[in-house]
Amino acid sequence: MSKAMQKIYKRGIAAGCTMLMLSGIVACGEAAEKDTTQVEIEGTEEAGTPAWQRLADEEITLDWYVNYSWFATPWGENLVSQTITEETGVNINFITPIGNETEKLNALIAADSLPDIITIGWWEPQVAEVIEKDMVYPLNELADEYDPYFWEVTNPVAVNWYTQEDGNIYAYPNSSVTPQDVAENEMLSSNETFLVRKDIYEAIGSPDMTTPEGFAAAVKTAAEMFPEVEGGELIPVGAHVFDNEGNVSFDKYLMNFLAIPWEKDGEFYDRYTDSEYISWLKMFRELGEEGYLANDIFVDTRTQMEEKLTQGRYFCMLYQYTDMISQQKILYENNPDSIYIAVEGPKNSAGDNPTLPTTGVAGWTVTLISKNCKDPERAIAFLDYLMSEHGQMVTYLGVEGVTYDMVDGTPILKDEVRKLLDTDRETYDRIYGADDAYWMLQDNVMQMQWKQESSPAVAQIEEWARKYVVYNGQADIVLPSDSSEAIADEKITKLWSETLPRLLLAPSEEEFDAILAEFVQKREELGFAQVNQKKTEYMNDIKEKLGMNE
Repeated sequence: MSKAMQKIYKRGIAAGCTMLMLSGIVACGEAAEKDTTQVEIEGTEEAGTPAWQRLADEEITLDWYVNYSWFATPWGENLVSQTITEETGVNINFITPIGNETEKLNALIAADSLPDIITIGWWEPQVAEVIEKDMVYPLNELADEYDPYFWEVTNPVAVNWYTQEDGNIYAYPNSSVTPQDVAENEMLSSNETFLVRKDIYEAIGSPDMTTPEGFAAAVKTAAEMFPEVEGGELIPVGAHVFDNEGNVSFDKYLMNFLAIPWEKDGEFYDRYTDSEYISWLKMFRELGEEGYLANDIFVDTRTQMEEKLTQGRYFCMLYQYTDMISQQKILYENNPDSIYIAVEGPKNSAGDNPTLPTTGVAGWTVTLISKNCKDPERAIAFLDYLMSEHGQMVTYLGVEGVTYDMVDGTPILKDEVRKLLDTDRETYDRIYGADDAYWMLQDNVMQMQWKQESSPAVAQIEEWARKYVVYNGQADIVLPSDSSEAIADEKITKLWSETLPRLLLAPSEEEFDAILAEFVQKREELGFAQVNQKKTEYMNDIKEKLGMNE
């Protein structure tokens, strides 16, 4: 095992046992006490041959439900998926929702028709639901029965984080990052960025957009100088889609740029009524009143946004840049000056730097194995393959000699492969399918040891975000799904999702204040104080278990 891998796999031992509040207090598992030495691909006498090698000659097709309607990379047509099938004997039939993800997932649960493997967001209440209803296997039991290799390729901190009160782990995350990872890896970046269209921003004088006044002035100037781009109207301010939780651009991302804390004096902080945040929301309201918040941002789906990003129709946006890399590369190929670049965006009145998070220990999504699974042995072996160093290299880099060469012990992408990746992601995925096209069990920290030079289309954005990265995983809290606090929190979140567009579209500041006051009153009636008290308890417990109080 390489020194980099030793560091990665030992990174969590000192953190101790951690927890995820899926259904109450979570017990510490035994994984942290196990030897975390990574086995070689051919296996060892201790762990035996990895099950995916033993079973590779027996072909099987597993159904894998991915709870994202935008995921559309098929299996079996590109190099990576074909290679994985050749090495494991497993073919994958992906199932994705058409339209509303929640409705599709709930229907599968209600009909007890969950496919073999399921991948959903860690925060989704259905994670706790399928565990409580005994609809998914404990991964540790499958590992002990079929494939001890599981314990060699999983991160002990992630295992303990997801270990439940009954001592079992039912879900395993992708993109899991610990506080130690943030402290030890200068190359970690954040997805959250403030982006401006380069040519327009420079044409209006590269103005300071860190204050509400400067931001508003820049938006107005851009709209006046460039009313149309690429045959369509300029959208002065872009944002993520509005959903049943609000809009991350206008709430969580804006709060992070303003360095609004998650806690104050040891208590979970009410970020939504922070005076700095409210002053910026009022600025956006004024832009809306003056016609600078286009109707598009309130109604567009992700697909519609991607079309407009490809055309460069937005002037600026608080955005998760990894969601627009494909469109950015198209812009770069057509005209390098038309791409989006990261610049200093909203700041609080003190001018503090933004606090931009990576993912936390909880990761991004979790993957589970359904008790409907036609062959749980093959399923756990397949997951273990994907989580292994070998599996991560295949999903990230592809196949040696085809997509990359080893040069002095370092993998280097072939020029023609890199060029295609940088210019045409759709074709790249169709032919090769590497670079985490199959991201469901990606380990970003592990993959850093093979990090390739970034595309010129996104290098500046990645570099910009690195200097502001912080760890905010202590705020990744899911209240026990059957608790009164969880029910109240869900109602408050829905209330916010209805309130935010009303605030942005309020015809006057007086109306804005009235809407905000109404929101505060209603959430108090719903039990906001009790929710915050419970979140404070969990947050402080998480901080202690992650060693964040030291």
